[in-house]
Amino acid sequence: MTDSRRGPFADLVLPHLDGAYRLARGLTGNAADAEDVVQDACERALKGIGGYAGGDARAWLLAITRNAAFTFMARKRPGSLLLTSNSEEAERALEDMPDEAATPEASLIARADAAALERALASLPIPFREIIVLREYNDLSYREIAEMTKLPIGTVMSRLARARGMLLRALMPDRLGRTAP
Repeated sequence: MTDSRRGPFADLVLPHLDGAYRLARGLTGNAADAEDVVQDACERALKGIGGYAGGDARAWLLAITRNAAFTFMARKRPGSLLLTSNSEEAERALEDMPDEAATPEASLIARADAAALERALASLPIPFREIIVLREYNDLSYREIAEMTKLPIGTVMSRLARARGMLLRALMPDRLGRTAP
């Protein structure tokens, strides 16, 4: 499993940094804090790599990242987990899309949609936001999420369904006959 030239950290952690960043970004709500969380998670992973017992390295790193994010938020935002919307990340992702299919109007609509999704996600309470990010952005299974969060699998499924409903209500309040939260 480990390439002796690269070392265990490179083999176990580096391939999953994008997922760790997505999780940290989803939990903290902004890019700068997410980078700090991922750096802390990498330091924790490096220190604990000797105790890694095998298994899914991605789930191992995401669990470390999750713990680092909650530690970071408790330290930086005691008593408050209100997040500010930051659509810079979404705009960067849109800039990487091929230009041949995008008209200026389509690009503007896509940016507005990405910003609205970012705001809606940031408005979710942390337990629901966490489940959405783990499932939809990091493609973890219900079982992996349950193991990571130490929740029953039924609770994971319930929270995911509720989180999706909250996102829908926040994104389409007029179509659903309700007001946004």
